Amino acid sequence: QFFVFCHGLLQLSQLLVSGYLKSSISTIERRYGLSSQTSGLLASFNEVGNTLLIVFISYFGSRVHRPRFIGCGAILVSLAGFLMSLPHFITGPYEYDQSVASMFSNTTDLCQPGVPRSGGNLSDAGCTPHAARENHEVLLVMFIAQALLGIGGVPIQPFGISYIDDFASERNSPLYLGILFSVTVIGPGVAFMLGSAMLRFYVDIDKVAGDEVQLTNKDPRWVGAWWLGFLVAASLVAISAVPYFFFPREMPKEVGEGDFPLVLLRNLRHPVYLLVVLAQVNLSAMVAGLATFMGKFLERQFSLTASLANMIIGAVNIPGAMVGIVVGGAILKRFQMSLKQCSAMCVLGMFLCLLVAFPLLFLGCPTQKVAGVTYSESSELGHHALECNLLCNCPEKAYNPICGSNAIEYISPCSAGCRVVNIHAENNSVLNYTDCSCISENGLVGFAKPGTCGTGCSHLFLPFVVLSCLAGILASTSHTPSFMLILR
Repeated sequence: QFFVFCHGLLQLSQLLVSGYLKSSISTIERRYGLSSQTSGLLASFNEVGNTLLIVFISYFGSRVHRPRFIGCGAILVSLAGFLMSLPHFITGPYEYDQSVASMFSNTTDLCQPGVPRSGGNLSDAGCTPHAARENHEVLLVMFIAQALLGIGGVPIQPFGISYIDDFASERNSPLYLGILFSVTVIGPGVAFMLGSAMLRFYVDIDKVAGDEVQLTNKDPRWVGAWWLGFLVAASLVAISAVPYFFFPREMPKEVGEGDFPLVLLRNLRHPVYLLVVLAQVNLSAMVAGLATFMGKFLERQFSLTASLANMIIGAVNIPGAMVGIVVGGAILKRFQMSLKQCSAMCVLGMFLCLLVAFPLLFLGCPTQKVAGVTYSESSELGHHALECNLLCNCPEKAYNPICGSNAIEYISPCSAGCRVVNIHAENNSVLNYTDCSCISENGLVGFAKPGTCGTGCSHLFLPFVVLSCLAGILASTSHTPSFMLILR
C-alpha cells in the first residue's frame, strides 16, 4: 500500500512534466514562432525513446531491481524537466510589437503615408536570421529534453504495475491499479492548473520589472512564464524518486518465462491481446491529440485566455476522466468480472462515449475573419498588402491585432489604414483607432478597438465542456478493465 502511494505520487509528478508542455503549447508557439505542426511533433517526441525501449525493458523487468530502475528513470525525467526550461535562460528577452501609443514614442503602428518603412514604423531588417537561429537552438534543446523524458519514463509504469500486481492479491489488484491510475490522471490535471497559474505571470518576470511590462494577460501579444512550471514539476519528480532507492528487490519468481523472441511471437499471435493493444493505441492517439491542442482550440474557438483554457481542462475534463477510472476499477472489484466481462465493459464504455461525443462535431462556428490572411474583399495582394493601405508603409512583422467596427480583424492599426489613436486620459491605455481607410460602414470611414474580434461561439462553450467531460468519463471506465486484460 505504501508502494502504491509512492508510485501514484511519482506518476503524478511525471505526468506533471509531460502534461505541462501541453498546457503551455500555445504560449511556447507564440514565444518562439513555432507552427502547430512543429509543436505537435515536439509534444509527441517523448514517445520515440519510450517506444524503442519499453518492450525490452518491460520483459527483462523480472531480472532487475525494479524499484531502483524506477528511481533512475525518475531522475532522468527530472533532468528532462529542467532541460525544458533551459531555452528561457539561453535566449534574450521576449520582444513584442510595442509601437502602440504614438504620443509617447517616435515608433508607431499607425498609417503614415509620407514616412518610409525604415523610419517611423517598425523595421525588421536583420531580425529574421537571428530569430531563426534562436528557434533552431530552442527546438534542439526541447527535442533532446523530450527524448530524455520518454527514456526516463520507460521503467516507471510497467515496473510499477508489475511490482504491485506481483504482491497484491488477485481480488485487490484491480482496485489498487484503479486507485493508481486515478491518481496518475490527476497529473495532467494539476499540469493544466499549474499552467493556468504560471501563464498569469509575464514570461520575463526574472529579467524585467513589473512596471516595465505594458501588456495584460488578455492582450494577444502576452506571453506567460511557461518555463516556471517546468522547474516546479522537475523538482517534484526529483523528490518523488528518493523512496524508490530503499524499496526491496524481493518478489515472487515468475514461472514459464521462456526465451524473449518466443514470448514476443506468442503474444503477437494472440488475437485478443492484439485487439486490446490496438484499442489502447487508438485511445492514446485520441487523448494525445486532445491534451496537446484542446487548450489552443478553446482559446481560438471560444476566445478564452490561455490561462482560463488551462483551468477549464484541469478543473473539469481531467477530473472527469479520473472519476471514470475510479468507477471502472470499483465495478471490477464489486462484480469480480471475468475477462470476457472486462472486454464487454470496455466496448460498452467506448460505445457510449462515441454517442455522447458525436454532437461535438457540430458545436462551433467559423474562425474570425482576418484581413489579408483569411479574408480579402477587393485585393489578392496577400499578407498585410491591401489596396486601402498600400501608401501606409506598414511593417511586415508588426503584430498588434485590432477589431474593426466592420467585425473584421486586422494584424495591426497600420494594416487597417488607421491614422489616429485615442488614448485613455487616466491609465494611458488605447481606447480606439479612428480614421481607418480599410474599415468602412455604410460608406463611412470606420474605427477599430485594440485586441482580436473573437468569435460568436460563447453560448456554445458550456454545452461543449459538459459533453466533452461526460464523454471523457465514459471512455475512462474502460481504462482499468483493458489493463486487466493485458495483465491476465
